Amino acid sequence: MSRVAVKRAVAADKTWDNTGLLVDSTSEEIQDDSIKLLLTIDLTQSVAEEAIKQKANIIMAYHPFIFRGLKSITNADPQQRSLLKLIQNNISVYSPHTAVDSAKGGVNDFLADGITAGFKEESRDAIIKDSTIEDCGMGRIIKLSQPVALSKLVDNAKSSLGLKYVQVAQARETKDPEISSIALCAGSGGDVFKGAKADLYYTGEISHHEALFLTESGSSVIACNHSNTERAFLKVMREQLLTEIPQADIFISEKDKDPFQIW
Repeated sequence: MSRVAVKRAVAADKTWDNTGLLVDSTSEEIQDDSIKLLLTIDLTQSVAEEAIKQKANIIMAYHPFIFRGLKSITNADPQQRSLLKLIQNNISVYSPHTAVDSAKGGVNDFLADGITAGFKEESRDAIIKDSTIEDCGMGRIIKLSQPVALSKLVDNAKSSLGLKYVQVAQARETKDPEISSIALCAGSGGDVFKGAKADLYYTGEISHHEALFLTESGSSVIACNHSNTERAFLKVMREQLLTEIPQADIFISEKDKDPFQIW
C-alpha cells in the first residue's frame, strides 16, 4: 500500500489539495494479505457504513473528505460523525485525488482513451504540465489525426462512463461540428481550461458563463456532472492496485454515487 501511495502522491497539486493518508488507523499486524480496501469517489455516511459492515480496514476515497483544518470533531457534522465511526472501527482513509488526475494512466488519460476510442490521436499532452514528473499534469489536450463529428464523441463519452445522458453545449450556429482538438479535465475543468484552446471541452462540470464564453467562441462542451467523470475509473484503479498488492481484497463501493441524478 505504501508503494502505491508514494507513486500517486508525488504528482498531486499540494498548493490547494489535501491528498495522502487522512486517517491513520493502521496496525503493525495488518499485512498485505489482510488488507480489505474499499474504493469510492466520495466518502459519504452511507459509504462509511458500508465499509464498517463489510469489515474494511482501509478506504481509498478519491475526494478528500477532510479538506479544511478541523478545530473540533463533533457528531453534529455528518462528515465528522463518519470520521468518528471510522476511527472507532479502525478504518484508515487515504485520498489520492489530483495525484490520480495528474498521473500518466490516471483519470484524465482514462477520459482521453474513452472519448477518442476508435479514432487516431496525433498528440496528447497535459494542459498544465507537472514541473518535476514527465508526462504528468492537470488535464489533457488532444489533437486528432482527422476531424470527428461531435455526436460521435458524445456517444464515446457516454459509453466509456456508463451514462445514458450528458449535457452538451454546441458551438454557436453549428449543428454537428467537426472536432479536431479536445481539452479535457476530470471533475471541474474551468480553471484548467484557461490554459487551453480546443474545439471541444470535456469535463464534469463547468459554470454557465464559462460554457457561454466557449460556445460563443466557436467551441463545444460536454459536461457529465462532477464525479461521473471520475467514478468509472475506480475499476481501473482496482486493477492497478492489485498489481501492487495482489493479496489484498479490493472492492468498489456500491453506495457511492453522484449527488445529482436526472429524473
